[in-house]
Amino acid sequence: MAADSCDYRQIFLQDTALLDVRAPVEFDKGAFPHSTNIPLLDDQQREDIGKRYKNAGQDEAIRLGLKLATDDIRAQRLAAWRTYCERHPGGFLYCFRGGLRSRTTQQWLSQEGVDYPLIEGGFKAMRRFLIDELEVSVRNLRLVCVSGLTGVGKTRVLKKTRHHIDLEGLANHRGSAFGGDASDLQPAVIDWENRVSIELLKHRHEFPGRALLVEDEGRRIGRIGVPDCLYELMLKAPRAIVTVDTETRIKLISEDYILFNWPEFQQVYGATADAEFSRFVLDNLMRIQKRLGGDRYQQVRSSFEAGLRDLFARGDVSAFFPGIQILLEQYYDPMYRYQIERKKPEILFEGPENEFLQWAQVYCAD
Repeated sequence: MAADSCDYRQIFLQDTALLDVRAPVEFDKGAFPHSTNIPLLDDQQREDIGKRYKNAGQDEAIRLGLKLATDDIRAQRLAAWRTYCERHPGGFLYCFRGGLRSRTTQQWLSQEGVDYPLIEGGFKAMRRFLIDELEVSVRNLRLVCVSGLTGVGKTRVLKKTRHHIDLEGLANHRGSAFGGDASDLQPAVIDWENRVSIELLKHRHEFPGRALLVEDEGRRIGRIGVPDCLYELMLKAPRAIVTVDTETRIKLISEDYILFNWPEFQQVYGATADAEFSRFVLDNLMRIQKRLGGDRYQQVRSSFEAGLRDLFARGDVSAFFPGIQILLEQYYDPMYRYQIERKKPEILFEGPENEFLQWAQVYCAD
């Protein structure tokens, strides 16, 4: 049997498989990449035992747990755990603190001839490790923000580089008013912070001292906030600015936010996809109505309504172009230029995509 472990660094660097035996409600609030929830206790059992522990102490809580663990329940848990252990022989199991639940799971498995190690300190200790490591990363990283006007395709360009972290990908959101998707699912905040910390830890471990590229983001990506320490570093970081002509930007916007999203809405909503996608586009536009002003808002809305009709009728997005151009030139571009002027960042590079990629390859190799 492999030894129990508190080597959290190697566990995360190696993408170790993790068997989470906490209750589903705990797992949903936050877990780790490569973890699978097969709980010892369901949510109601956890609540009942917690109350017994609070009112009568640990011994009585254990007695209740043994009473709730009927032969059928125990057989179901063991069957699921055995299957997991066979599929992930190099993994570990954990509960919240590495205490009673994980040791009970380990003991039950051992009685069935399956020896499986646990993580000492459990979820709480691993979470603390990642919080601390995020701050260490922020103090030691050479971060460069990839910037540029809205629609230059920063995410696309970023993904073509070797040394980058895709915050929008980790957050499952493109970061603007129109950045959601059909399912509108973003990770729990704890999940998101864990993923970011692990990605930064991996970069520090594999490429110590090398620069890391990150997209220039606001404080929030959809409903998720960038951790304060990382956001402060991003504000101070130098910029590499990608430039693209306005016509290309309009086409990229229509691809990323219309052509990419529409098939997903069709898959998720079926017969009601037209109505749901229209709501998605027009409701998101309404969120910035006050900042656009009445006349510009009506111009963009008319363009988008025509665009939606043509998209549904024949897959044509060209009617969106006038509205997108108004948004870019009269709303997003002035806002971007104001932010650059206010922050006055150090600018390491400015130019088109092909030149940026050549620059990034050299810069991140130093």
